[in-house]
Amino acid sequence: MTTATTRTLRTTPHTPDGEATARDSPRAANTSLPSLTGLRWMAALLVFGLHVNNFGYFDGTPGRLVYWGFSSGAVGVSFFFVLSGFVLTWSARPHDRALGFWRRRIARIYPVHLVTVGLAFLLALTLERNAQPTPTQAVANVLLLHSWWRPWWQTLNPVSWSLACEAFFYASFPLLILLLRRLGVRGSVALGGLSLAAIVVISRADSQHWWTYALYSFPAARLPEFVLGAVTARLVLLGRWRGPGLEASLALAIIGYFLVPQAPLGYSATMCTILGFTLLIPAAANADLKGLPSMWRGRRMVRLGELSFAFYMVHLLVLRAGTHLLGIKPHFGGLAGTAVTATVFTLSLALSWLLYEKVELPARRLLLRRRRPAATAAAHREAQAATRD
Repeated sequence: MTTATTRTLRTTPHTPDGEATARDSPRAANTSLPSLTGLRWMAALLVFGLHVNNFGYFDGTPGRLVYWGFSSGAVGVSFFFVLSGFVLTWSARPHDRALGFWRRRIARIYPVHLVTVGLAFLLALTLERNAQPTPTQAVANVLLLHSWWRPWWQTLNPVSWSLACEAFFYASFPLLILLLRRLGVRGSVALGGLSLAAIVVISRADSQHWWTYALYSFPAARLPEFVLGAVTARLVLLGRWRGPGLEASLALAIIGYFLVPQAPLGYSATMCTILGFTLLIPAAANADLKGLPSMWRGRRMVRLGELSFAFYMVHLLVLRAGTHLLGIKPHFGGLAGTAVTATVFTLSLALSWLLYEKVELPARRLLLRRRRPAATAAAHREAQAATRD
């Protein structure tokens, strides 16, 4: 769940055989990737549609259409995992320390996580249909450890299971980026191939129940998706990405999305979309780098992408609160179901704006604010006073 950021780039040296070196290899100055932010919104919207389908708002033909369009929406989380690896690698600082990186990631996700955990706990206390977590489950959720143990993964705010996976990715990233910088192009491609092979093996293991533990929400099982995103970002940075363009990549992602119902339930759905997502994200990045057309970089799409993390974190709480008024799986007709869905969507979007503007941004500024020495701070205050005078 990361935002495409600005990166300052330098010219890349090459080895005698023409392969870019494994050190930072920047291709342009102050390059931002707004299309990736816009794509984040589409992934969040898929997850929203999945939950609308699961809550049974529609009956009859409208219900079948919603099922056809959004029953595969869980793969939006897989898209987030690949995108996270790409964006973090793209924006990695050459001489960054692990503690500094982890501090920024905590500032990015933890304030919204804590607020939504509080809202989920309030719902559990006040609404009879929401089960109350045990103290151990609550602590594991707050610390983003709950996805490591299947009985805990859906406690409090269920969508936060993916944050527990992201927390594991963040813990691993300093080692991953160090490895990628040493591997070079060929080594990075090999690592990407190993990650794809790991996804195939894990998918097979999950569908055949080789292990009694369900792998869908297990953080270590989702790491290969994150690594694929990091590998593709590294290749784009080195100027060695040779994937298809945005239109072809989007077509492959859509085809994979509609193949998901043919796959066994659980982790296996990842196999249907991983190739399309792995190609789509660097294709969108290249479209931004080269100034090619992209429907994802429009101002409104980027703004929605900025709100997507908060929207993802709050929308299921709105749906769960709605069961108190609407009942479980109300199965409305087309008109009533559309009206209810629009109301839930609007409320979720409004709350996501509130979380973004009043929690996410202020908390990030506060947590990342650098402390100045007392003398410097005093001089700064004096300069400000002189300016006002």
